[in-house]
Amino acid sequence: MNILIQHGRVIDPASGFDHAADVAVADGHIVAIAKAGEKLPANFKAEHTIDAKGCIVAPGLVDLQVRLREPGYEHEGMLASELTAAVAGGVTSLVCPPDTDPVLDEPGLVEMLKFRAEKLHRARVFPLGALTVGLKGEVLTEMSDLTDAGCVGFSQAEVPLENTQVLQRALQYAATFGYTVWLRPQEIHLGKGVAASGPLATRLGLGGVPVAAETIALHTIFALMRATRARVHLCRISSAEGVDLVRAAKKEGLAVTADVSINSLHLSDHDIGYFDSRARVTPVLRQQRDRDALRAALADGTLDVLVSDHTPIDIDGKTLPFAEAEPGATGLELLLSLSLKWAQEAGVGVLRALDVLTSQPARVLGSVAGEDKVLGQLRVGGVADVVVFDPQAEWQVTPDALHSQGKHTPFAFDMTGMRLPARVQATLVDGRIAFQA
Repeated sequence: MNILIQHGRVIDPASGFDHAADVAVADGHIVAIAKAGEKLPANFKAEHTIDAKGCIVAPGLVDLQVRLREPGYEHEGMLASELTAAVAGGVTSLVCPPDTDPVLDEPGLVEMLKFRAEKLHRARVFPLGALTVGLKGEVLTEMSDLTDAGCVGFSQAEVPLENTQVLQRALQYAATFGYTVWLRPQEIHLGKGVAASGPLATRLGLGGVPVAAETIALHTIFALMRATRARVHLCRISSAEGVDLVRAAKKEGLAVTADVSINSLHLSDHDIGYFDSRARVTPVLRQQRDRDALRAALADGTLDVLVSDHTPIDIDGKTLPFAEAEPGATGLELLLSLSLKWAQEAGVGVLRALDVLTSQPARVLGSVAGEDKVLGQLRVGGVADVVVFDPQAEWQVTPDALHSQGKHTPFAFDMTGMRLPARVQATLVDGRIAFQA
């Protein structure tokens, strides 16, 4: 279908383009971006028009941390519901970790997941393969076969590797073939608490996770990167000290990128309140100084990407004492709004807010969708993954407002919720309208 998006403010962070323009889409690709006074191709005839007056037209968002809950945890989230939530939030491409049931450690499982996702015709799904068989930390998976099946990298998800020699071998193998290893830095023995170590955790009687759990793991990862020259993406940095180590590693020239979750960017341990299990997330919410350091690091480029850390949890998993509740929160539909909220408060502008959601995560992924389908940017001849949103609109985060099967988020309350900027009006994936308000 030929689609014309008219009268919008078109922003492409990858090129710095920011102008009032019309975007013409045909055969899954962008065929023209016409600024005021410029004409569309003579042979282009629109079959469907989207009026984007007052709206921003941007590349579809790329979310690097999304649990879809299929296979194995369908009671908490189905592919259909979570991919619907993705496009409702403007997310056109997403990366899912391998900690499904069964674990994504065999090519057939990866191929099945991708096939089922593609049949839904919503967001693109890029799986991470398990770094070790069954995520048990003992035997490396067949990375080459998993890559051929569609994996974009390799991860232990939330299961830290206890054996440093196994991690060294994994990085050596990955470096040999140019694979990226995705790691959340957490030392296995120190990371078993449920809240950040500090006065609040002590007062509430909750088991603490010290900052050293993150920094010890980072020191280990960077030492092994120096030895192996592997490429690593660090998932969900949570502390000021962690930021400092990432900044030093980048200055040193290590091939490292890093992301931060919307939860850590906006919340602190005080948001636990009186044992509110909606604030039981991983990594744990740390002190305000850590939150402030994360916000500054995302602004200055030390942290490359903002992720939703979407983890739908059913009601049985959350209506438990805080320490027993299942960690995680829904986030796909909040990602765009919370990025814009951060940008407003940090004074960095909408271009950077979109950059950490589009071109930067696409750079981490690399060319995973084919040469004609470069993600995270708007360019003539490029793939038509597009989000149209109204930056002036506001909405209230309540469970009923979410398409996700998971309704639990620390940004929503029982009867009211945080008011956030921006509402998605339309999402195009591969030139098809996947969502329209």
